[in-house]
Parts: sequence; structure tokens; C-alpha cells
Amino acid sequence: MTFDERFTPLTDAGLRPERVVIPSANPRNFHEAMSPAGPAVLLDIDGAWVFPGGDGPHPAVLLVPGYAGVSPNYLRHAVPLLRQGFAVLVLDPFTSRSVTSTVANQAQFSFAASAYDVLAALRTASADARIDASRISAQGHSRGGSAVLAASMRPFADAVVGGLSLAGTYAAYPWCGQQFLRPTVGRTVVRAITGERDEWNSVMSVQAQVHAINLTGGAASMRLVPGAHHSFDRFEDVHLIAEARVSPNAPVEYLADDGSMVDPVTGVPDPSRTDIDQFRAAVAAGFGQKGARMGGGPGLPEVFDEDMIAFHRAVLTP
Repeated sequence: MTFDERFTPLTDAGLRPERVVIPSANPRNFHEAMSPAGPAVLLDIDGAWVFPGGDGPHPAVLLVPGYAGVSPNYLRHAVPLLRQGFAVLVLDPFTSRSVTSTVANQAQFSFAASAYDVLAALRTASADARIDASRISAQGHSRGGSAVLAASMRPFADAVVGGLSLAGTYAAYPWCGQQFLRPTVGRTVVRAITGERDEWNSVMSVQAQVHAINLTGGAASMRLVPGAHHSFDRFEDVHLIAEARVSPNAPVEYLADDGSMVDPVTGVPDPSRTDIDQFRAAVAAGFGQKGARMGGGPGLPEVFDEDMIAFHRAVLTP
């Protein structure tokens, strides 16, 4: 699809999306992404800027999609954010990688690559004279929620973008199956929001991630929405995604300071371990499941929008 086709909902909303190219990479795992040599495979992703009225520099929100890439649901969030005076950069991590969906196969590119995209976008946005580099937050949904959480971690961010830092991270129903052993986030304010009936991700692992951030001196909070399923910000009924492959109750794999994945059975960090090793181990242990539900319900998208706006206003408004 062309850029105009991918971002048609922005145009239909009366906005004027501006294409931006973001130099990123395709690391196999976090260890490779954080190595002094950097990732072996570099690639450009792209995205769309939309700007509010008035003179800059503007605060900005990086909007990171989930398993289906750019879709009307994600793009709709740009409108209320713009009304608050925030510029919005919608990332498209999928098209450059020739991926249309990760719902049935999350290993088409690594979770480290998704997080690397966020930091690459932060670097690109910070260099734009129209943006206030000290007031950039990131919002991710599902896989995107995992990406923005990882991008907030100082061991990872310091290795990739040095002193650059997100002002805030809004992680919507994130998968927290990979967590840094030392989840320091510096000045970044973190908030997670998830539904209590989420079948894709473990609510307990999200709670654990938020608690661990606070224990290391960070500022993190979580909202658990009663009765809500995965992707409850959507204006659509809850429905089954039969092709989904999930393992919400599998063990968390922790990441050492150099990004090496710690095998949960041996406790030994392994720089060569990748997502597919983790997923295969989860299936072999009986944690794999086929099919998971998602969707919103009466009033739930409005709950999401209210919480989303309140968070970004708190971290981006002087």
C-alpha cells in the first residue's frame, strides 16, 4: 500500500499527514541491539506526522500500533491528541518489513526490533525543530505497548540513544513477557492500562513490571479496567480471533543489563537466545493457546480515551 492509502483515515479526518523516514534496525534480540557494534541489519521504517495549529516547538506523542500494524483504530487516537495541542507521529513498523500481521506469528521480527523502532523515532523527533525534545511521550498498544515499555528502560535506551529520554510512556495492554532485571526508567513517567479479562497477556506480569519500576525509584502506575478484554479501546464487539497464538501464563524471561535473555529454567543469561527460543519453550511446556478474544464494549473506548488524554496532559503540559 502507498503512504496515502495507509494513512487515509487521517486525511478523511481533515488532517494533512506528512511522511517521515525513520532510520531503524532489525536486531535479532536485545543483546544485539545494545552491542557496541549495533544491530547487523539496518532498515528504514516510516510514519506520519500530524501537527496541531500554532507555532512550535510542540510536545509530541509517538503512536505505536500493535499486531495488525497501522489501522483506523490506532489512527483515530491522533485526533483527540491533536486537540490537546500535541503533534503526533504514527509509526508503521510493518510495511518496510513486509509484514501485515503478527497475530499468528509474533516472531516475524523481534520484540527488540519493535522497541528499537521507538527509540529511533524518538531520535528522529528530537532532531525536528518543530518538536520540543524534552516533551515527547510514547503510546503503544499490545505489541506496541511492549515496545514503548522496553524503550523506557535506561539500560536499553542508554545503549541505543544515549541521553535521550521519553517524558512519558503509555502502555496499553502490553505483553510483559520480557522484562529487564534492572528496570530503571530515569525521568520517564510510566502508565499501563489493561483489561482484567485480557486473554492475550498476563495481567499479573503487567502488575509485576509496574511494581518493579517503582521499586527501582521510577514513577509508574497501572489501571485495571473491570470486565474489559484486549483492545477494549475499539468501537467493536468482543470477538474471537481464531488464528491468534498466545501463551499469557508462560514464565517471564528477564533481560540482563547487556540485553541477554535469561533462560528461566537455568537462570543463565544467553546472548544468543531469541524470541523464538522463548516461544518454543512456552509451547513445549504446555503454555501455548490457540484463539483469543478482543474488542470493546459500551463505554469502554471512552474510558480509554479519558485515561489516555489525562496521562499525556500530565506529562507533556508544563
